[in-house]
Amino acid sequence: MEKAVHHQGVVETIEGNHVRVRFTQKSACGSCQIAAHCSASESKVKVVDVYRSDIKGLHVGDEVTVTTQMSMATKALILGFGLPLILMMAVLVAVKASGGSDGWAAGAMLLSLIPYFGVVWLCREGIARTITFQIESV
Repeated sequence: MEKAVHHQGVVETIEGNHVRVRFTQKSACGSCQIAAHCSASESKVKVVDVYRSDIKGLHVGDEVTVTTQMSMATKALILGFGLPLILMMAVLVAVKASGGSDGWAAGAMLLSLIPYFGVVWLCREGIARTITFQIESV
């Protein structure tokens, strides 16, 4: 069986087949007893949108576990970080090879992200259908 990523959270809203789940992502030392006195520990509140047709029985405030396969998490990382990095490196090499300065190369690298993330935004519904989550009550 493929490895999965699990997060426990609380149902924030339910609208049709769309469930919004809020969970707190903690650093590795965030659960330490002295974490309040340490600057190394941190936590962030994250919200995950889950689109499922089988969400009957869930109510706002319910504790749930949201799960996704590791392949889905890898796909999201590649879309969010891997491909933009490759794009920026390609633009850097192209600008430097054409005799551009470091400033032009840096500016072109940053500007290249605008159309990339524009396309990602336009394809967001298709991406949401391919990167799926499972949700179950705790």
